Amino acid sequence: QVQLVESGGGLVQPGGSLRLSCAASGRTFRSYAMGWFRQAPGKEREFVASIRWNGANIRYRESVKGRFTVSTDNAKNTVYLQMNSLKPEDTAVYYCVSDPTMVSLRSLYWGQGTQVTVSS
Repeated sequence: QVQLVESGGGLVQPGGSLRLSCAASGRTFRSYAMGWFRQAPGKEREFVASIRWNGANIRYRESVKGRFTVSTDNAKNTVYLQMNSLKPEDTAVYYCVSDPTMVSLRSLYWGQGTQVTVSS
């Protein structure tokens, strides 16, 4: 079992920044891949970024490259998503996800989600 708890969402103006955190716990989470998905109202859930706990295998969806940065803090068992230059189209519920191999919509472990709203 892996438990994931997100935090850090909120309301921000276009061009602003937010940092999401995902605190992980459980027996074997350290060997798992970690990532972030998001789901906007009326849209399907989509991949945002992923990383392994050693910082390797970093991937981003094309629309966030250069603006978002995913990272890990092994001492705090936490994964971060630093989001800069936010746009209204980034508005969504952001979910932390964990998987033994590679994160996907079929991954077993999900957090409860945190709302990010980008609006003036």
